[in-house]
Amino acid sequence: MESIGEFFKQVRETKGLTIDEVASKTRIRTDFVKALEDGNFAKLPDQVFARGFVRSYARSLGLDEDDAIHRFAQSAGAYYDKQVERERLKVRQAEEERKRQANRKAVAIAIGIAILTLIFLLSREQSSLLVRRSSSDLPASTSKRTAPPIPEPQDAPPSQQAEAVPPAPKTKPSESPVVSAKAGEGNNVEPVTGPAPTASPVPELAAPSPSSLGSDGPLGGISLEASGATEGQLALDLEATELSWVVVQIDGGSPQEALLRPGEKARWKGQDQFNLTLGNAGGVKAELNGKPQKPFGPRGKVARDIVIKR
Repeated sequence: MESIGEFFKQVRETKGLTIDEVASKTRIRTDFVKALEDGNFAKLPDQVFARGFVRSYARSLGLDEDDAIHRFAQSAGAYYDKQVERERLKVRQAEEERKRQANRKAVAIAIGIAILTLIFLLSREQSSLLVRRSSSDLPASTSKRTAPPIPEPQDAPPSQQAEAVPPAPKTKPSESPVVSAKAGEGNNVEPVTGPAPTASPVPELAAPSPSSLGSDGPLGGISLEASGATEGQLALDLEATELSWVVVQIDGGSPQEALLRPGEKARWKGQDQFNLTLGNAGGVKAELNGKPQKPFGPRGKVARDIVIKR
């Protein structure tokens, strides 16, 4: 059996109608009429509309509509069956794609939940480890912080005990004797109580024994016994107004040294003359047999070979 498109074309040409005339009678677009005659069912709309076109085309040509539908079903049945199959395939593919997307979403959600669970478990385990470590370190730190036992007191060594004894109180400057010297026989000096020094306290001096006195040594000509100058002798009295170092040579004998502090006095006795050397010429006052002598020089200057005689 010939196709529905060839059948409509033969009848139309037999009746001398053109495609445009059929299109105007059936009110079907020209391209649809041409596609129907060419059997190009892909350009036609759905099968329902295509059946309506076949009925209108058969009616305009005066043909039996049922016979035309039968011919159409035989001609286009395979195409539309394939089309239906394709539609079903499309629907099935779309459904499978939706399922795959849903599966992907479910898998992604499951993976996210698993990752969050793993992170939570790891953080919990780490916090528990920190708690255990801190609890284990706590006794050690507390044991380290405990104070060490206090050792029992022991007897201090004798040196420390000696250091612990408070020093004896010092004597007041006003109570300490000041040694002065008077010239006497045998080039000896005796102590004479002088005024208390104002600059610094003078330590107490112990009187030497008589056996240690003589004509030699730095204090060889100093006597500690008070005696006045005998007739015909010279008596030299020195009083220090400032700290001064004194060297006295009596009658050409051995030099005698003395350190006089402010306020201290010393006396030497001789026969003919005294030869003096003063470390502070202006810090010493001199008297010869009670007569004041002239100053020996300015303060702080050294005066040498000062001869005092009758």
